[in-house]
Amino acid sequence: MEKLKALQRLQESLAKLPSVGKKSAERMAFAMLDMEDDDLNEFADAVKDLKTSIHRCPICGNFTEEDICEICSDKDRDTTTLMVVASPKDVISFELSEGYRGLYHVLGGTISLSKGMDVEKLSIPSLVERIENGQIKEVIIATNPTVDGETTALYLSKLLEKYDVSVTRLAYGLPMGGNLEYADSLTLAKAIEGRRKI
Repeated sequence: MEKLKALQRLQESLAKLPSVGKKSAERMAFAMLDMEDDDLNEFADAVKDLKTSIHRCPICGNFTEEDICEICSDKDRDTTTLMVVASPKDVISFELSEGYRGLYHVLGGTISLSKGMDVEKLSIPSLVERIENGQIKEVIIATNPTVDGETTALYLSKLLEKYDVSVTRLAYGLPMGGNLEYADSLTLAKAIEGRRKI
């Protein structure tokens, strides 16, 4: 049977998305063939607008459609606390928790030699500049508790030692509602390490 080039091209493009395999891409492509023209055009416009409408905030590196993101332009935020995260998705997670009212700095990844991500590719110079020029008193390093996240946290803590800021790391341990018997040894060790007075 003759291959439909436009359909194949769409399937290959969809398969580039995370967690989308060949079969899922094929199902999505065929579903798009069945869509109404208006719906399909709206979908195509939304994809095109994604890169033209959204850019990085020049201050923190978060995604925004404005000149400066709403967090950096919010006068009610605590400007003495800066949380360092790897990705804009992390900012969304913390904002949804409603437990943090300070500022953010998005690194754009973590140090990972296996992925070719070294210090030069991260937005560390702008982080240092914000600390030197701002009123930051505490830097919270909120990278994931992975090898790459821990490597990045250690690098940043050493780098920021010479500045007059308190450098803290997120506490890790047991999730709310979890059972001790199901926790792995590293999680238990981190829970003990991060204990606090009640």
